[in-house]
Parts: sequence; structure tokens; C-alpha cells
Amino acid sequence: MLKYSKLMNDSWLRWSADSVEKAKLCIMGVPFDNAVSLGRGAAKGPETIRNLSSEMSDVTEDDVIIKDGILFDIGDIPQDLDWKNYYEKVEEEAYELMASDKMCLFLGGDHSVTIPLHKAFSKYHKGKKEGARIGVIHFDAHYDLCDEYDGHKWSHACTEARALDEMITGEDLFFVGIRVAEKAELEVLDKNPDITVVKAKEVHKIGPEAVYEKLKNKFSDYDALYFTIDIDVLDPAFAPGTGTPQSGGLTSIQLTELFKMIIEGLPVRAVDIVEVAPELDVNNITSWAALRLIHELFAYFSR
Repeated sequence: MLKYSKLMNDSWLRWSADSVEKAKLCIMGVPFDNAVSLGRGAAKGPETIRNLSSEMSDVTEDDVIIKDGILFDIGDIPQDLDWKNYYEKVEEEAYELMASDKMCLFLGGDHSVTIPLHKAFSKYHKGKKEGARIGVIHFDAHYDLCDEYDGHKWSHACTEARALDEMITGEDLFFVGIRVAEKAELEVLDKNPDITVVKAKEVHKIGPEAVYEKLKNKFSDYDALYFTIDIDVLDPAFAPGTGTPQSGGLTSIQLTELFKMIIEGLPVRAVDIVEVAPELDVNNITSWAALRLIHELFAYFSR
């Protein structure tokens, strides 16, 4: 397994355990953005998020004190110009981290990095329990259901298309925050009527609690869930630093409240936060939005 790689002395390591075995949460960075279709820069996401974490408070909004020894950060998967080799390395390291049987947090990177992370998740949980029910909660402005995009099946627009190929069926997939689509993706939805979609406008209409009830009704009896969060699920007013922004997204408080309910109430075993592109950001607003979610994850394991 990787050791600390390019981590800052003043980052969240102040809450770190001295081994994976002693931690409750394991973190890995995947600084890769070669699969984007518009704005580059997400490869800098893990480094920026860690650097800014030195300014995170020891106490959350709900007055939860972050405890020492809750996390272990193995660092970043070093970039490789060979895309196939890189994905294989990401899958291998992610699988080993998941095999520690801890909650895992992965920092992207563009959304294509979720493809090998999904594979590792499926391999581990289906190998751990025969007949295990696994599902995916996907927060995003986009479906990422294209069979290929820009001539490649590993584009960040193909994340859940690959999951449907290799990991899950339509009934195991739940989208939140969608507000744009490709024609080919609508065809996938027609062929998979069991996929659940709550668009951003519905979140605004019915509120986070009602959305969570839909998620709970679908996933409460599952064995393990993978929760992938493209930061562009937020409206660009709250997350300008991302490669494919779409207006009309969730607010920061909607996302935070949904995140807290999902982490506390559903069998989530892995989370990723992707598409944070610091070079496209304003005053690190987008990185701080990601850090707000991470802060709540730390709080969950500090209670």
C-alpha cells in the first residue's frame, strides 16, 4: 500500500491515526484529469483540498469536536501517462484500502477516476459476501451514461455507463441533481426504467428530507453503497471551480444536509468527491465546498 505522498504537515494529519488499522476513515487521492471534455484542472483537487484543510476547525456546525486518530491518508496515486496502467493502479490500491474494511474517501480528479474505483468496490463487496446487494448514489449535474464520449469509453461522461456494464443494474442506481443530458443517455434511461432520478429542480421543490426518504426507500436493505459526488451538482454560484458547470444546481446547505442524512442513515462504504478544479476557482470556493462535506464525514466518525 502507498505511504504518505505529497501531504502537507499542517493538513488534516493532525487527526490522523498512525496506521490504517487504527483509523475509522481512509483517504486516497487520484489526481487525474485527462478524461475531461471541457475545463481541465481537477488533477490539482486533492493537493488543494489537503492544503486548505489546515484551516479546518476542530468543531463542526453541530458542535461536534473532531477526534484525534480517526483517519489515515495514504496520499495520491502518482500520475502515469499510460491511462490503462493508471486505472489498474487506482483499482489495485483502492481495493487494498477497501479490504481494510474501513470507510474510504477518494479525492479526484475528474469523474473518470470513479470507473476503477467502482470496479474495486464491486470486486471487494461481492467477494466479501455472496449475493451482496451493492448500489450507487450519484450526485451530479450530468448522468455520465454515455457509452463513449470524445471517442473514448473511459471519458468522465461514461462513469455510470461502465458501472452498468460491470457492476450494477438499473435498479441499483440513483441520480440526484441532474439538469442536462445527451440524447444517447436518454436512450439508456429508457432501457433501464429502474434507474431513479431526482433532478435538481425537484430537490428545490421537495427539499432534502423528502429526497432522502426516496433514497432510504430504495437502499435501506442494501449491503454496501458507493456515493460519488461530482462537485458540479452544486450551482456554479456555490462551486465555480469545476470543468463543466451547469446553472440551476443544489445549494451548499441542500448538499450538506443530504450528505449528512445519507452518511448517517444508509450503508455507505465509500465516497468520492470529484471535479474540483482549483485553477478554475474563485477564492477556493469550490474546494471549501468539498471540505465542508469532508468536515461532516470527520464529524460522523467523531461522534
